Amino acid sequence: MIADIKKNAEQKMKKTVEALKADLGKVRTGRAHTGLLDHVMVDYYGNPTPLPQVANVTLLDGRTIGVSPWEKKMAQAIEKAIRDCDLGLNPMTQGDMVRVPMPALTEERRKDLIKVVRHEGENARVAVRNIRRDANTQLKDLLKKKSVAEDEERRAQDEVQKLTDRSISEIEKLLEVKEADLMAI
Repeated sequence: MIADIKKNAEQKMKKTVEALKADLGKVRTGRAHTGLLDHVMVDYYGNPTPLPQVANVTLLDGRTIGVSPWEKKMAQAIEKAIRDCDLGLNPMTQGDMVRVPMPALTEERRKDLIKVVRHEGENARVAVRNIRRDANTQLKDLLKKKSVAEDEERRAQDEVQKLTDRSISEIEKLLEVKEADLMAI
């Protein structure tokens, strides 16, 4: 029973950290990376479809993403979808290739992005703490039902706290790396 609670809490904390990694990946730095366009939805014959399912997304150089549609007539729809998404990108169609240059970040924009990153980090920390609280509540319920001894419950709470500390330190490392990445010119 205690092992299940700890395992469940650990899995949820890992998912929270993974979700933060994904969210931080969406915050763009001055450099191009193909994952930036993963969530762009293209109107594919009336159906909203993720961009990687209708085109090949590659890096042309450090500041330019190239999008090659699998169907030539999709280039305009892809360009419109990238322009309409809230990433602040300005794609250009050249023949059957859509080029997406990454604009340089201003100091003000970098500071705004750092605020966004810190907010995401705080949300992840709160989520991890909520998972800890839920696990501790379940452990206390076991103690009330006399399913476990007090020292077992205490030991399990300490282990849940160690999991929490480990997850929060991982979140801190992710935030430090992302902030350094944003401030690098």
